[in-house]
Amino acid sequence: MILGMSLETFTFVHVVISLVGIMTGFIVVALMLSSAPIAGWNAFFLISTILTSVTGFFFPVKAIGPAHIVGAVSLVVLAVALFAVYGHKLSGIWRTVYVASVIVAFYLNVFVGVVQSFQKVTYLHNFAPNGSEPAFVVAQAAAMHENATVEMLVTQPVYALGNSAERLTRPQHVVTDPHSLLL
Repeated sequence: MILGMSLETFTFVHVVISLVGIMTGFIVVALMLSSAPIAGWNAFFLISTILTSVTGFFFPVKAIGPAHIVGAVSLVVLAVALFAVYGHKLSGIWRTVYVASVIVAFYLNVFVGVVQSFQKVTYLHNFAPNGSEPAFVVAQAAAMHENATVEMLVTQPVYALGNSAERLTRPQHVVTDPHSLLL
């Protein structure tokens, strides 16, 4: 039992939260690329990605493994993103720090998603049973290439948030109730 749930139920909840984090990450990055307001989606992404990393630590294990290290790195990166948004209101260099942090956290989510897919999905596992075969390497390289490309596109104009930054940092966009996530 984990948090009052069976291991199977907890795993399902963790996977759903992870997929929500990845889906909202795609939306946030797309909105950043188009300089659109991201306030509600941003909060949804940050919360779901934090929950993904935190719930990952609840799985029973005998030793610290790569998943724990990636989860810890993700939480540190997300803490930096939160500090940039709520501590520094995206002023000056903190806007770029925020964007880089969000994109790195998103990439880490996708990275773990690819690893888990090759480990758990039989069809994919047949292509890379050890996690070092060409199919796995190509999938990870594609994810890393996309992340690097997006990072360059978004940070090149120092995250052309314009009015979006002001909308993002206004108090009504601080998540205080679940309904504000739907903005």
